[in-house]
Amino acid sequence: MLILGIETSCDETAAAVVEDGLSVRSSVVSSQLVHALYGGVVPELAARAHIRMIVPVVEQALREAGIDYAQVELIAVTHAPGLLGALLVGLPFAKGLSFSLNIPFVGVNHIEGHIFALRLEYPQLQPPYLGVVLSGGHTELLFVDDWCKYQELGATVDDACGEAFDKVAKLLGLPYPGGIEIERLALEGRPVIDFPVADAGGLDFSFSGLKTAVLYYLREHPDAHRPDVAASFQVAAVRQITKRVEQAVRQTGMKKVGVSGGVAANRYLRQQLQLLADRLGFELLIPRPQFCTDNAAMIAAAGYERFRRSGPSPFDLPAFARRSFAGSNQQ
Repeated sequence: MLILGIETSCDETAAAVVEDGLSVRSSVVSSQLVHALYGGVVPELAARAHIRMIVPVVEQALREAGIDYAQVELIAVTHAPGLLGALLVGLPFAKGLSFSLNIPFVGVNHIEGHIFALRLEYPQLQPPYLGVVLSGGHTELLFVDDWCKYQELGATVDDACGEAFDKVAKLLGLPYPGGIEIERLALEGRPVIDFPVADAGGLDFSFSGLKTAVLYYLREHPDAHRPDVAASFQVAAVRQITKRVEQAVRQTGMKKVGVSGGVAANRYLRQQLQLLADRLGFELLIPRPQFCTDNAAMIAAAGYERFRRSGPSPFDLPAFARRSFAGSNQQ
């Protein structure tokens, strides 16, 4: 089955063609550079950019896959969570294609898409395993009991991990998106500042206090060496993630941990998680960077499995700015 994936939840317009939920035939991502002028995503500008780009991005994905519209057998599209105006570009477009081509479509939860990015990288991967989703909008620690069946073990109580990276980058005068800029600047510095690592209780995360600690430090030390601040922040943020992963592994006894989402592209995080995996004896699974960041191939992979298990989505499927999926098979 050839699945056309469409992703417009935030500031990337993405389309991909995936065969049988596993083999990526094409993956096209158009990033919206306009947001760099404002230091963050402007929802109205994101929606307008999606409107301009969705047709050329989809058609490029089809060309690169060597197929045309008539050969698409299923459409998978993000319908939650995300910026509502952005979702309301991709979702109606997918519905219109579904109707005109007389083929089914399925709505996909964006967080679930990140989980299925692991399946694109590791086709033989089978649950159960611990799943960690780290992105600009989400920080989730999950028990993946089966495909499309999850139990939330922990989540952020305030800022997402990627959001904290972006906000600290802005404090340091770095361009948006800030995650990769923090990583680059940190390579020039040393983690000599002891920023706090919050304890939100249980397996939950908290990054707001860390962000605020950086803000106060910069106010008190206006001439601070910025690379040292970046390196110290990155160490504190990653320490909280590895601490929670270690707790979850010890509590559950899981021998596989899959980490995905945009923050999972961070090389320092990957190094520290591998050190933890070596120490505790679990298998660490992290996709290539192009499957960590938002893309439509992961949406197609998740949509294929959802369709296989539950069939197509109804045409009245709404878009949701916020939508949980853990513990439920519902879309």
